[in-house]
Amino acid sequence: MRKSGKIIGELFLLVVAFAFLSPIYIMLVNSFKNRQELYDNALALPSSLSFEYYSKAIQKMNFLTAFGNSLYVTVISIILIVVLTSMTAWMLVRTDNALSKFIFMTFVATMLIPFQTLMMPLMQFMDMIGRTLHIPMLNTHEGLIYMNIGFHASMAVFLYHGFIKSIPVALEEAATIDGCSKFGIFWRIIFPLLKPTTVTLMILNVISIWNDYLLPSLTLSSKGLRTIPLSTFYFFGEFTIQWNLAMAGLTMTIIPVVIFYAFSQKYIIKGIGEGAVK
Repeated sequence: MRKSGKIIGELFLLVVAFAFLSPIYIMLVNSFKNRQELYDNALALPSSLSFEYYSKAIQKMNFLTAFGNSLYVTVISIILIVVLTSMTAWMLVRTDNALSKFIFMTFVATMLIPFQTLMMPLMQFMDMIGRTLHIPMLNTHEGLIYMNIGFHASMAVFLYHGFIKSIPVALEEAATIDGCSKFGIFWRIIFPLLKPTTVTLMILNVISIWNDYLLPSLTLSSKGLRTIPLSTFYFFGEFTIQWNLAMAGLTMTIIPVVIFYAFSQKYIIKGIGEGAVK
């Protein structure tokens, strides 16, 4: 009975895996077909592996510029999120008073607020900052980075806070006796110990920020500033009749995230477990 149950479970998992992977298969094989092959049989393999449609998609969707924009926004956002939230969590843990607890609970509470309820007031607030303080927040990558930090800070502080609580205070006290400054204690002792949580946050935030469409669509209006999801949206809307061209564009869009996730997925469960449980 146990053996048959195991076989049934494995077959069920195979069916589920096939269901999840089938759209990727359809997208990939159809990106190499001409329109006649695609309409004849969307599930069949292509007759030849021609990258003609990929080169056309790169040109028409301005892929290289969009890739550079996404890379810039993602990398700078991740660096600032990691640096700012790790220092914030450390100070909240080591400052054990009512104010620090209130600030931490505020971070946790904001995790429950859906972005859709804030997006219109947020855009109005950012526009007001631009008009009153003459700091461009809309239609700039820097404004998008600033908002990315705000929306991803809560989860980062929560995970760092849980991990830092497991680090003995004696390490910091010993460093203080040896003449180490607060800045040195954090960067030389605390931050290196946060590696599992840092890697996890980087993975989760890279995937989230790279694939984000809604916030860039509200923030960026210039064509030259578009990230990959934005560029893909406008490209797909223009070339939906040419499905082979659209499939090539979609394939190029997901390849960077798939490669990144494939090489870093082993750190996700480990980092979340060590950060949230301890």
